[in-house]
Amino acid sequence: MNKIIVGTRGSQLALKQTEWVIEQLKRIHPEKNFVIKKIKTKGDKILDSPLSKIVAGSSTKGLFTKEIEETLLRKEIDFAVHSMKDLPTDIPEGLTIGAIPPREETADVLITKNNLKFEQLLEGVKIGTSSLRRKAQILAERPDLEIVDLRGNLDTRIRKLKEEDLDGIILALAGLRRMGYKNLDVEILDFMFPAVGQGAIGVEIRDEQRAKSKEQRDKEIREMVSQLNDEETAVCIRGERAFLKKLGGGCQVPIGVKSELVNGELVIEGIVLSPDGKKYFRDKVSGSLQEAINLGIRLAENLISLGAKELLLQ
Repeated sequence: MNKIIVGTRGSQLALKQTEWVIEQLKRIHPEKNFVIKKIKTKGDKILDSPLSKIVAGSSTKGLFTKEIEETLLRKEIDFAVHSMKDLPTDIPEGLTIGAIPPREETADVLITKNNLKFEQLLEGVKIGTSSLRRKAQILAERPDLEIVDLRGNLDTRIRKLKEEDLDGIILALAGLRRMGYKNLDVEILDFMFPAVGQGAIGVEIRDEQRAKSKEQRDKEIREMVSQLNDEETAVCIRGERAFLKKLGGGCQVPIGVKSELVNGELVIEGIVLSPDGKKYFRDKVSGSLQEAINLGIRLAENLISLGAKELLLQ
């Protein structure tokens, strides 16, 4: 098994992440020949419409992953590399997460035309983002700002800031770092709750342990990619994904979460907002690392009991 085919989206960031995963594996297995297979997803094909409109009235599951997972199930690739924030909480039968490498920064950042800070932005200026989560949290802090839909890869969004009638854009710091942007003047928005899984990469494989006919190749792939797993990151991601799954939210509901390990405990804080940011509910829980999934569920239940259910049903 010297040739290994790796599936991913064809965006620059997806390819950078995949190349990074392959680089780590090559250090351990220099004899392997890794080949990248680019796969176009539904989310990649529709670029002229806000994400919230693409999924309106339908399921958001797998917008950026379904076609890749289908290719994995057909055994046309050996494993797939995803941004964890794109991966639905329900993994298709026959697949599993084989590894979650160390996480990048989870923060969202503001980039402005004139290097202004968030608090210095004038009333009514235009801020670009395609994320309902970011939009709601910006409006919760600054309802006087105008949020403009902005899609495209990082290069496209940064170019649109320079060329179009925008005063600022909101991006994930992890993506900027992975793409090598070092000289941009960015402001970390400390008040902003990241998306579930933001900054983390997921390596998805076939679940040979549950398969009726166990294949040696799939077992070897599982053992190989598992060497990239970072357990501290994986614990945080388990808690965050359990939180999202219990809420049942997707791209149509603004949901954010922060998680970290503090003195040997997992601390998870979550928020659910109305799209206009006028209503929101937030809470925090903590407990042992072994309780990660239960902590995420408890946090969701707390927010539902506080009143978040009405927002989730909208």
